Amino acid sequence: MQGTSEFPALNRRGFLRTGLGAGALVAGGAWTFPAAWADPAPPGMLHAGPMQGYVAARSGVVWLQTPGAAEVFIDFAPQDQRGAKRRTAPVKTDAAGEFCAHIVLDDLTPGVSYLCQAYVNGQAVQGKPLRLRTQKIWLFRGPPPEFTVLTGSCAYINDPPFDRPGPPYGGGYEIYDAMRGEHADLMVWLGDNLYFREADLLSPQGMALRYRRDRAFAPLQDFLRSTPQVAIWDDHDYGPNDGDLSFTFKGESLRLFKRYWANPAYGLPEVAGVFTKVNLFDADFFLLDDRYWRDADASGPGERGKTMFGAEQLRWLKNALLFSRARFKIIAAGGQMLNDDDAYEGWNQYPVERAEFLGWLQQARIPGVVFLSGDRHITELTRYPRPRYGGKADYPLLEYTCSPLNSGPSRGDANPNRVPGTLVAERNYGVLRFTGEDKDRALEIITRDVAGTTLGSQRIEAGQLGWA
Repeated sequence: MQGTSEFPALNRRGFLRTGLGAGALVAGGAWTFPAAWADPAPPGMLHAGPMQGYVAARSGVVWLQTPGAAEVFIDFAPQDQRGAKRRTAPVKTDAAGEFCAHIVLDDLTPGVSYLCQAYVNGQAVQGKPLRLRTQKIWLFRGPPPEFTVLTGSCAYINDPPFDRPGPPYGGGYEIYDAMRGEHADLMVWLGDNLYFREADLLSPQGMALRYRRDRAFAPLQDFLRSTPQVAIWDDHDYGPNDGDLSFTFKGESLRLFKRYWANPAYGLPEVAGVFTKVNLFDADFFLLDDRYWRDADASGPGERGKTMFGAEQLRWLKNALLFSRARFKIIAAGGQMLNDDDAYEGWNQYPVERAEFLGWLQQARIPGVVFLSGDRHITELTRYPRPRYGGKADYPLLEYTCSPLNSGPSRGDANPNRVPGTLVAERNYGVLRFTGEDKDRALEIITRDVAGTTLGSQRIEAGQLGWA
């Protein structure tokens, strides 16, 4: 079989393990996933990864996937003390868990870079070293450091046997080289991080095959190693287009998300979903789940009780915002929240839920809030003015929508709240740069194309977000 630059040529056994041929076999009913991948992984061989997950001050998580059953571990040492090498506890990968492993490095020192080497069945993985840097302790010790967060959504990877006929929809994969070159402190994936195809959605096995294939995509690998990664989902990596709480396999979709992403948490013990909070210095990222509890878009906009996020998730968000002492409070969701055009999906289609939350946000007078979203295959900055309460005008709310990474770009809609000159209708990624000290602390939002060329930027002073 002839290979490509993205997926190399394989022998028959490798072909079965990777899932390149598995989709056709499952579709034909020849065998059931995942028992076909029972062979042990060759020593030193990975199917995908290693990928950095969430990295805290005293621990970090590394994700990887083997091509078959294996025992895996990581050797690690401070970059300037390579003789002080330690080893994680071994983890066994198996078919029931998609051969995925979340390997925890603990008892780490804050603000230190660690060199990490993965092992599979006793042999080192060659050519895939990983440098993991723990968060620096700054609170009560000095000003917050300057740091950079990347963001983006809509990462479509072409797969001709399962794509719709016509020109390829995905492209611009060199974007991940540009993103790796940013040397960022975090990447926040905003949903549609992969695209389930129609055939995939007929069974949980088909969905698992999509994850397995896309995560091994060669242009992604260096970037996944280079930067800590956290994620939320939107419709295409949750289930069907415009999917909602009625999706039959949403439980399996959540299990797959947990296997393939290494977030600090997923929902709450009593509330399922992918929502969580990630802290990085003086920024809190409130990562929301806009699918698991979502009512159907087709229900009436003013229908009592119609929700996109659900009452329990919003209760968590309100309490988390009240608890937060971060200078910047970034509320992120897969779909747009402040665009009032009704051409496509958005929180404006759930007006009762949105109005209740925005009213609460204004009454609570919470400073530092910025919204972040994906989905729309365009990038833009939305400015949402707020009414005057008690003779005072609160700061307008800003939402940065960033999309697409690899999907086909769109032309945008008639968003009445768009900041003029901010629309980008080509593949791109976002850079959130936190700089300055005290009153000069600011968030700079930069949009770059697939080659890393700047397409536009906006600077938001902390004083513009309600801080005196």
